[in-house]
Amino acid sequence: MSAASPVRLRVDLAYDGTDFAGWARQPELRTVQGVLEETLATLARAPVALTVAGRTDAGVHADAQVAHLDVVPGTAVLAADGTVPAGLVRRLARMLPADVRVHAVEVAQPGFDARFSAVRRHYAYRVCTAPSGPEPLRARDTLRWPRPLDVDAMRAAGERLLGEHDFAAFCRPREGATTIRELQHLGWQEVAGEPDVVEARVSADAFCHSMVRSLVGSLLAVGEGRRPVGWPASLLTADRRSSDVHVVAAHGLRLVGVDYPDDGSLAARAATTRAVRTTRR
Repeated sequence: MSAASPVRLRVDLAYDGTDFAGWARQPELRTVQGVLEETLATLARAPVALTVAGRTDAGVHADAQVAHLDVVPGTAVLAADGTVPAGLVRRLARMLPADVRVHAVEVAQPGFDARFSAVRRHYAYRVCTAPSGPEPLRARDTLRWPRPLDVDAMRAAGERLLGEHDFAAFCRPREGATTIRELQHLGWQEVAGEPDVVEARVSADAFCHSMVRSLVGSLLAVGEGRRPVGWPASLLTADRRSSDVHVVAAHGLRLVGVDYPDDGSLAARAATTRAVRTTRR
């Protein structure tokens, strides 16, 4: 292996998004990407650039985020023989702030791209309906909603949104970005051992900006009885963001998983994902 040839590493990590201005590096703001890249660059003795599976907004958390970076062997990040040093995760735990944790670093499989090889992302959104609000230790990741919710109605409304649709009504527009997504799961469940806490679980091939928080906001309107069960699905005919959809607070949202295909399909999946989506009407 040539010492000058970069090697791609997969990084599995988690973070509390409360005190971050989102994932993406921004000038003079504290971001997850900025903190991680600065720490890794110190160990690699050279600038590094991270590509992430899902760019989270300010205040959004991650239990199971995935990123990749390309580094040249011969540093504390990647040994001269192309292997990841055994103590790297422990060393990163000492260097990183308490609200970011790297769980694993490994040499990526050929064709792996943290963003484009992913086949789906999974998010969770926690809501507490207790009059007193969430327990103190969960206040940073749970929305206070001190009004009763009809969970069965929210489940029924969520089921009508499944499939590939244009979710423009639920997305903040971005120049040149498509709003067509395949929503694969949207369910609600009571959280065991936590009275008055319910959690939405949402899975899709990808999400557009603010999509999960908008979907949750529309379903909470149904759960309160302010909107009928069919209302969220009726918005799928819109070609632009709906002002009737409330975007719930960021702190209740967590990225809880990213799925990838088998190792032999990583490159093909990345190529497919890069292709521009077209509306199927």
